[in-house]
Amino acid sequence: MKADPEAQRRLLDLQAIDTAIGQLEHRVKTLPEHALLVEKQARRQALGQELVAADTVLSDATNAQTRAEADLVPVRERLARDQKAVDSGTITDPKTLTSMVDEIAHLTTRISTLEDEELELMEAVEAAQAARDRLAAERGAVEDEMRALIASRDAAGKDLQADVADRQKARATVLADIPGALVDLYEKVRVRAGGTGAAALQGHRCAGCGLEATQSDYDRYISAPADDIVRCEECDRILVRADA
Repeated sequence: MKADPEAQRRLLDLQAIDTAIGQLEHRVKTLPEHALLVEKQARRQALGQELVAADTVLSDATNAQTRAEADLVPVRERLARDQKAVDSGTITDPKTLTSMVDEIAHLTTRISTLEDEELELMEAVEAAQAARDRLAAERGAVEDEMRALIASRDAAGKDLQADVADRQKARATVLADIPGALVDLYEKVRVRAGGTGAAALQGHRCAGCGLEATQSDYDRYISAPADDIVRCEECDRILVRADA
């Protein structure tokens, strides 16, 4: 295959632009915000699970407190009735009065026990609520951090994509100077060679693979007509000679 020497030299300009575009696209994919967001998302998910568990603990504690309060109501009402009956003086039978006084003492003790239990349950509810609130606050803070990271990622990505767009325009200008058949060859080689389709011959060395040519290969490279497309014997990339 043959091509004008100047078109061959323009391949190096095209390669430089493609290398820059590849680097920019790699930077977009590997922005530090991506990894941080994965970490934050994992933490947010874990906190969400902990929050569900904390909600269950709070609900159970609240229900237990409600039951304890309900248990106190009939006991207090009975104590009030008994105390009223004793205070009224209407109970004249000594045995009945003694029994009523004993029941009042029992009810008073029972109420004291239930109130202590209720207090413990109230404290449990307060502790469960505080734990739940701490988890909710931490998850909210993580979500705020995620929003900030997303904004930072999007801003950085926008700037990098703008750079890519500028280089794509420059690429289009260079492509106009290169025959289509040569561009097709360059693209095929570039795909096979991991992104580098054309490289300069620097002394005896291919700038693409970095390997030094044998003397016979080098002699063949430099003795080929200027419009010949020369390929590196080691990596098969298009070799652009300085004097091509």
